[in-house]
Amino acid sequence: MENNQDRFNEIFSDAHGEEKPEQPVNDDTVVVPAIGSRTQKEPEQEPEPEGESSADENGAAGAEDDVESRGRKLLERLDSMLYNPETHSDDMDGVDDEPEGFTERDYRPVRPRRDGKLGCLGGLMYFAFCVSLSVVLACFAWMAATDVLALNKEQMESTITLPEEIFEYRDEQVEQSDGTVETETVSYADMDYVADALKEAGIIEYKWLFKLFCIFSDATTKVDPGTYTLDTSLDYRALVSNMQTGTASMATTTITFPEGFTMQEIFERLEENGICTVEELYEAAAEYSYNYSFLEWATPGDASRLEGYLFPDTYEFYQGEQASNAINRFLLNFHGKLTADMYAQAESLNISLHQAVIIASMIEAEAANDEERATIASVIYNRIAANMPLQIDATVMYALGEHKEYLTEQDLQVDSPYNTYLYTGLPAGPICNPGLASLNAALNPADTSYLYYALDTETGTHQFFTNYSDFEAFTATQNYTGQ
Repeated sequence: MENNQDRFNEIFSDAHGEEKPEQPVNDDTVVVPAIGSRTQKEPEQEPEPEGESSADENGAAGAEDDVESRGRKLLERLDSMLYNPETHSDDMDGVDDEPEGFTERDYRPVRPRRDGKLGCLGGLMYFAFCVSLSVVLACFAWMAATDVLALNKEQMESTITLPEEIFEYRDEQVEQSDGTVETETVSYADMDYVADALKEAGIIEYKWLFKLFCIFSDATTKVDPGTYTLDTSLDYRALVSNMQTGTASMATTTITFPEGFTMQEIFERLEENGICTVEELYEAAAEYSYNYSFLEWATPGDASRLEGYLFPDTYEFYQGEQASNAINRFLLNFHGKLTADMYAQAESLNISLHQAVIIASMIEAEAANDEERATIASVIYNRIAANMPLQIDATVMYALGEHKEYLTEQDLQVDSPYNTYLYTGLPAGPICNPGLASLNAALNPADTSYLYYALDTETGTHQFFTNYSDFEAFTATQNYTGQ
């Protein structure tokens, strides 16, 4: 290929009007004359034609034509150097020499931009847009942060209730701390309901933001049923933490249960105070496993196994508390009242603790005052020893499922293992939940020979007798029918 340097030299020599000297060329060596070594020949002065003006303006015009001619020649040389039809003929086979609509190249210089002022204004507008967007985003971020982090909120306290029906329970495999995997029931809360409740209570401002937080913090499984007292000083994380069983935010209700209440009466009072329903309580009483030694004799499946062990006292319950937790409060209290002496006294009487509770429940239902308790206990033990039916009215009422002021002859014939008029020995189980005084009386009966007792309707206390004739004579003076 011909050396490009030679081509440039030729172009410049022609542009300046030099004659190109012939250079010897051999096969092995290419002589490249230096561009800078050439001397420019002065163009010969031609005489001006006669009759023509030699004015400066004609000379200037000729000079301009000469410069334009040289520039055009220079560009043509450059084009021929960059594109040689002979060397590129193979590459252009099948290609049209000139595409349609081709126009000759315009060699006019590029005009300068005239939009300088518009570009500056556009930059200012872009800058203003960025600043405005930043301000909007900053305001949005601040409003979100004030709700998430509970910043600068007006202090307010409100109570919300998360009912049991908004929770879904699933059995899942849960890994324990020791690495073992066990099946546990996991609750999932309806966070739409929770967010709505918090918004309506004025605790949060943005429901969508709270629900988004709950998704990332897995709060669905961290919320429990119940009634909670919350305030606006709690951030999102604290709100979730405080909507759990046992937290200080749970609304509590104090309830007193007197001695002698049956399990049915206790459960009804719990439902009346919004703790949990009677149905939930009976289910927990029957199915839940309570790990107490005094219940070792009982097997799950029968709710009556807990009758007699729901210790009467004053309790504080959480609103919407789980039924098993509410029941456990009674059992834990009963467990705390038991002593080693009680077990020893039951053993000395040749009875079990459960039998002592049955006797204590009858004492609780029959005694008019504390002084009578030990004496009534002695009558029970004396009649059992004599193989006599106990004939305690309270056991028949328990069998009937209602409390009556007076029993009829028909009532006394009800066929039930709790009817101590028909069956000798102790009833099938406790007939109420006795207090500590009755339990102590059952374990420490008075030393008497009484076999009978009857209520004195005038004093409201009981009279005790060792024989039936004295008992019958006294009852003849009493009006037990209320007529």
